[in-house]
Amino acid sequence: PFVIVCNHQASLDLLGMVEVIPERCVPVAKRELLFLGPVGWACWLSGIVFVDRHRRDAAIEVMARTARALRRDNVR
Repeated sequence: PFVIVCNHQASLDLLGMVEVIPERCVPVAKRELLFLGPVGWACWLSGIVFVDRHRRDAAIEVMARTARALRRDNVR
């Protein structure tokens, strides 16, 4: 297992990242993206895991649940 951290500078960077990120990747994004109209809907429908950066405990719990699911489902 590994973690890929992408600090993109613009929305168009996402198009390039989609091409290089492994197929069995679990994308994580800040929760604020959920409220960007069609972008938020597309993110939600694509299975992105949203993290509330303003609520540390909630963010840690989301990441822990995601890690447990990955281990349980043996995602490689």
